Amino acid sequence: MTSRTVTLLDVARAAGVSKSTVSDALQGSGRVAEATRDRVRAVAEELGYRPNSAARRLRRASTGAVGLHLPATATRLDYYMNLAFGAVERAQEDGLDMVLLAPSGAAGGRIASRVDGLLVIDPEPGDSAVPGLLDAGVPVVTGERYLGPATGPSGAVVCDNAASLTALLDHVTERGARRPALLAPSGSSAWATALRATAGSWGRAHGVAVTLRTVPFAATPAEAEAATRALLAADPAVDAVICAPDGSAPGVLRAAAALGRKVGAISASGASSAHEASEARGTSSASEASCGSSRNDRSGGNDGTGRTGEGGRSEGGGPGSPGGTGAATGPAGAGLLVASCVDGTATRGAEPPVTAVDLHPTAYGRACAELLCDILAGRAAPDTVRRHSWSLETRASTGPPG
Repeated sequence: MTSRTVTLLDVARAAGVSKSTVSDALQGSGRVAEATRDRVRAVAEELGYRPNSAARRLRRASTGAVGLHLPATATRLDYYMNLAFGAVERAQEDGLDMVLLAPSGAAGGRIASRVDGLLVIDPEPGDSAVPGLLDAGVPVVTGERYLGPATGPSGAVVCDNAASLTALLDHVTERGARRPALLAPSGSSAWATALRATAGSWGRAHGVAVTLRTVPFAATPAEAEAATRALLAADPAVDAVICAPDGSAPGVLRAAAALGRKVGAISASGASSAHEASEARGTSSASEASCGSSRNDRSGGNDGTGRTGEGGRSEGGGPGSPGGTGAATGPAGAGLLVASCVDGTATRGAEPPVTAVDLHPTAYGRACAELLCDILAGRAAPDTVRRHSWSLETRASTGPPG
């Protein structure tokens, strides 16, 4: 540990405790057992830890501001903009300004000298800025859990993403779907990981093949359209497509229209015909539901051309794919249900309107800022985890109740 500055995180790892416990032990604050306090101090001395000067200054005086770190794709997604508005509004209620941090991040010490705390939304283990933010010497609240190797933040606000996808899968099967598919997000954020894992566990529990196709975390409508065309070309028996990325649903609808699939209803004859067409083409009905291989999906994501790598089964170039003839791959008029894991203007304004999970992003942003404010004011203990609710909005894209 002599080649670089020893951090709180280094001490926490060596002592086998959380970063907040190390901070409390070294400051003589918080409810830390005396034996733990002594062990932490001994480890800190052995490693040569020196307190962060910026953090010491912050303990003496407030800057009156908190920082907000969003994913690099946030600027073009409604979800994150609405979340940011909610966070700003709630922070102002405690007299705090909100500083939007550059996606590339900055050194923890520089940030710590300018803000009292940090909000880090959908932290991605592959985001090089996140470890420095978590070790900036100020309280950090994450929107969703951080699954990287660093010690966790001071607090988190989480959604039950497994439950929301389960609700969508239950819904489309109740409306007649026999072979649902998920356009799953790439990456290793808590949200992306939960969706891919849930597709597998739900499929195994229900004995239903859930076809999995990996698309970029913030897939555009064009990328979603290409992935859907390739998906339906490879397996016309797919009768429901659930798209994960915010704003991508219109691309799924365009693909369905181009392939002659009627969105919003499934008839018994249509489903049967689709299965017969699949059998005639010799298409495998094997599911991509098992997500063990798709966790390494950065090498298997859709590249926007309709081709998938190891995370998907189909290749572009068939009928109805971007490089094919554009002819329908399923029987004329076969039904297709469409749903989205994220609600927004794209789903509400689509034709037909798309069934979606409303994550209430403005309220989510408020909840994240509220927890940070509560930790800063001593109203909440470090390591607090709060849950955020969601709702399922059913619309015409999955048909009327049966």
